[in-house]
Amino acid sequence: MKIASPLSCLALAGSLALAMPSGDLENVLKRMDDAAAKFRTTQANFTWTQYNKVIDEASETQQGKIYFRHAGKEIQMAAEISQPSLKLVIFSEGKIQIYQPRIEQVDVYDASAHRDEFESFLVLGFGGGGEEMLKSFDVKYLGSEKVNGVETAKLDLTPKSEKVKQNFSHIVLWIDPQRGLSVQQQLFEASGDYRLAKYTDIQVNQKISDDKFKLKTPTKTKILNH
Repeated sequence: MKIASPLSCLALAGSLALAMPSGDLENVLKRMDDAAAKFRTTQANFTWTQYNKVIDEASETQQGKIYFRHAGKEIQMAAEISQPSLKLVIFSEGKIQIYQPRIEQVDVYDASAHRDEFESFLVLGFGGGGEEMLKSFDVKYLGSEKVNGVETAKLDLTPKSEKVKQNFSHIVLWIDPQRGLSVQQQLFEASGDYRLAKYTDIQVNQKISDDKFKLKTPTKTKILNH
């Protein structure tokens, strides 16, 4: 994950694949809508692996735990990156905060300046419904595929926003149709590099402490606003 790009911290559709019956896609999106209507919280373990286009090998792998919850009209996100080094990422109250304890620094990004991007990616597969997805992406149904023992629906998403396309040309999601949640994501950057995100031990609508969405740092921590 590149600290310089707030989109890379987030940490989560319209045209149909001609070879696939439209009913399959419609069914997946309907299940996502049903899950979104009941959504309160989600938490999961994650592995984010960045791949280099030139050598097609992993250049960085991060592991940790991620949390989502409805708070008023917004969905908040908190990611605790434990490997290779401790890092905390929080999206709450209209801003993204990235805390790196090792260098005692917090980078703060104003989400209002990147509204389209944040709304598109924050809820991607976690709390966002199929109807909402269609507003931001053109979607193709790529069939079913088993991921970690779960039979998933594989979707290919192309952003409608040119601003979003500057960061990610397209995204592949593996959706668990029973829960309407993403268990795997592949985000292709404009450069051709991509990030593969895998989510396991997904828990839905369990109580999450408020502390997960509040950043607590030592008084000497450096704050950088972007």
